This record gives sequence, C-alpha cells and structure tokens, in this order.
Amino acid sequence: MKIAVLGAGALGCAIGGTLAEAGNDVVLINRSRAHVDAIRAGGLRMRGPDGERRVAVRAEVDCSALDPVELLIVLVKSFHTQQAIAGAASLVGPDTVVLSLQNGLGHEDILAEAVGRERVIAGKTYVGGVMLAPGHIISGTVGKETLIGELDGSASPRVQRIADTFEAAGLRTTVSTNIMGTIWDKLLINVATGAVSGITGLTYGPLYAIPEIEETAVAAVQEAMAVARASGVQISYTDPKAPWTKAAAGLPDDFKTSMLQSLEKGSITEIDFINGAVVRWGQRCGVATPVNATLVACIKGVERARQAR
Repeated sequence: MKIAVLGAGALGCAIGGTLAEAGNDVVLINRSRAHVDAIRAGGLRMRGPDGERRVAVRAEVDCSALDPVELLIVLVKSFHTQQAIAGAASLVGPDTVVLSLQNGLGHEDILAEAVGRERVIAGKTYVGGVMLAPGHIISGTVGKETLIGELDGSASPRVQRIADTFEAAGLRTTVSTNIMGTIWDKLLINVATGAVSGITGLTYGPLYAIPEIEETAVAAVQEAMAVARASGVQISYTDPKAPWTKAAAGLPDDFKTSMLQSLEKGSITEIDFINGAVVRWGQRCGVATPVNATLVACIKGVERARQAR
C-alpha cells in the first residue's frame, strides 16, 4: 500500500518503519528537521528485542507537495489534529482512507469535518515507541495489538485490507465491529488517572495510596460510563472501579501519566480529548458530568500556571 504517517514520532516511526520494511511505499511526516534529516541520511534506526536495524524509508517535513496516498495514518498530538490534517490536503485523494490511531476521543470528528466522514476510520494501538535520538527509536511491536474499524461498525473490505497489510508486516491487527466501544474502553482508563495525576503531580505509587483520589477517579469513570451508555456505545466495563484498577496494572510506583509528563514539560495536555470529550458527549445526550468538568477546569488552570512559570 501507499501509506503516509502524519505525526511520525516514536510511535509513528515504529508503525511506519515496520510497514516500510515489509515492502509498503511509506512516507514519514514529522515537523522536526533533525529527525527527518537523520532518517534521510542513514535510514530509520529501529531497536527491538532482536537487536537494531536500519530501515530505508522516505521522510518529509512538509507534505504539501506530496501525491495522494491510499492510507493516511494520523498520529499527531490531539490538539494538533485540525492544523495537521489541513496541511496534509495533498495526501488525500478520491480513494484515500484516513485512520486515526490517536489517544482520546474526538479526533474522528475533526478529521471527518476536514476530509468527509466517509473517508475516516478509527483505531487503537498498543504498539509502543521511544525516541532515543533523531532518526533512532525503540520499537515495541512484538505481541502488541492494534484494533481498527469503521465508525458505523460495518466490516468493510477496505478495513480488512488495511488489517491484512498490517498483519503481513508483523503488526497484530484485529478488525472491530465496535470500534467506538473499544475507544471508550481505553478512554475510561485515561479518564481514571490522567487528570488526577496531572493536578496532584503524583506518580502512581502515592496516587493510588490516597482514598479520596480513588473516590474522585471512580466518580469520573462512572460519569463517563453513563455517557457512553446514553450515547448507545457498547462498553465492556460494568464496574467503574475496574478502569482505575486496570490503569495501574503492571506499572511501577514511579510511573507518570502522559498528562503529567506534558505538564512537566510546560506543554498543554490532551485533556479536551479525554475528560473534556466526556463533558461534550454528556451535553449532547443530557447526562450531567460535574466531576469531569471540574477535572478539566483544574487541568487548564495547572496548564496556565506552569506556562506562566
């Protein structure tokens, strides 16, 4: 397939590099000139369980002059989605499928507004990546599942073809006929821990030792579950405490949520696509979400305070 990865950081390079290695025509798009130049000069260096290898793959900073692709994988930060897809118009042709593998909820609406809802499919991936240096990543693809699906739940030939392409490259991929349920299941875990960790500045060890924080987190999840059900989304959780418990499973006490990491860097967070998404969906279906709304307000306050410092 002819594929472009929009937002080819560590995760995008892990997926895009693996697809390129399998013989697909891939272009990695990243705003970092140093990262792109390193890939151009010596290939993408990918470190995995079996050692390190170099993958020859095209890399670009600017995609405005590129031709349309069959598959556009979107992996930019949530708050860059609108700007990124607007700048990638040249990549979207009559037969292009746009696949969001981003965290949170709401990207599919932004992408649909830009390219048409009929072009957009959604997904979640558990593939990992760590940026070691420009053009050099740790690739965590072995045994890590990716789920993709049509927004309307249909099992379409185009989604199956994408899954087959991923599978042929060694990326374990499942077609879901309930992709929104899958997205919400992951969202509930982020709702449980991201905001409370960002507000308090606590890693998982001390975070999970405070009963009042657990009570707040579970209340936020309970609101999100009520919103999902009222919106007709089939989620797998029935106990609101389960996402809170699962979030910490297998992770060390010093683990930092991505929201806390963003705040420590002085960056804005993806709160609008996590707890903020719960609030927006709640407004649509008439379910009150005061706990999530409060968490959103607090995170925005922390963002402002850290940026001011």
